[in-house]
Amino acid sequence: MLISVEFFSFYAIQQVAQAGWSPVLFRVMQGITAYLPVGSVIFFIFLLLSGFHFNHLFPWLDPEVVAHDKLIQNKAGYLNFPFWIVRAAIFLLGWNLYRYFSRKNCLAQDESNDNSFYKKNFNISAMFLVFFIVTESIMSWDWIMSVDPHWFSTLFGWYVFASFFVSGITTICMITLYLKSVGYLEHVNTSHIHDLAKFMFGISVFWTYLWFSQFMLIWYANIPEEVTYFVQRIEDYNLPFFGAVVMNFVFPILILINTDFKRITWVLVMAGIVILVGHYIDFFNMIMPSSVGDHWFIGASELGSISFFLGLFIFVVFTALTKAPLLPKRNPYIEESKHFHY
Repeated sequence: MLISVEFFSFYAIQQVAQAGWSPVLFRVMQGITAYLPVGSVIFFIFLLLSGFHFNHLFPWLDPEVVAHDKLIQNKAGYLNFPFWIVRAAIFLLGWNLYRYFSRKNCLAQDESNDNSFYKKNFNISAMFLVFFIVTESIMSWDWIMSVDPHWFSTLFGWYVFASFFVSGITTICMITLYLKSVGYLEHVNTSHIHDLAKFMFGISVFWTYLWFSQFMLIWYANIPEEVTYFVQRIEDYNLPFFGAVVMNFVFPILILINTDFKRITWVLVMAGIVILVGHYIDFFNMIMPSSVGDHWFIGASELGSISFFLGLFIFVVFTALTKAPLLPKRNPYIEESKHFHY
């Protein structure tokens, strides 16, 4: 679900920047965001189940834990179920409203005689970016960092953003390549693909910068309540912890630094698969140590859940892509995008 949210930020940035290269990809982006309503419902139900103690992922939701933990008691004004679930509802509702109105305006622009709907999308995209950058940071604290309520990092919101952002752009690239391979998206050329690959490369480097900054500062300072986060992962999750760095930085920089490789389909598909798996492992590293300790494994339950949600994602997205033409007709920059070359 959160990957779908990151599409909005990328789509909104393109709208606000009035980018000339990307309009031919807008319907692909909108199709991918069709998963957001489905994912939001599933995720909100999961949060409710957490609040009603059907699972124990968030220890601060357990009154017995809170009663014996002074640190969590000091955070109770923020980490309490009513406030937490209301925040989640606001985030999910805001993201879904932007998804609904941005797509509605984009489709209406196809039949319009002027640019009024495009201007509406410009305005709501600018407002959404402000809303998104705030809610994305709070979301990362609420849904990921609070799994271990004793630990904190001022870089964590940006770190989570970078991970989802590069995963989202990678997904756009891979779906675009597939649609292009089966005869759709005739106006998408190697220059568009090259630009998507540059984003994959650039945000991978940005993610590594944030990973290193967070790790180096905490490890060097050696403050017990901070450094234990990394001590546990290095001792108990050594392979996935450092493996994620190899998959999310070393591999992309060795492959995608080459300009010619950014235009070759099989290279981008290979790099995309590695990046997506690498960032799944990255989130595995964020969640599992605090929830199961050193008793981790990747087995049937993990593979089954990945297969289920991947299948649901593919079904919803490709169904949505059939509901509207894949080329926006009246976007003011569509001709520039169709003839984008460099």
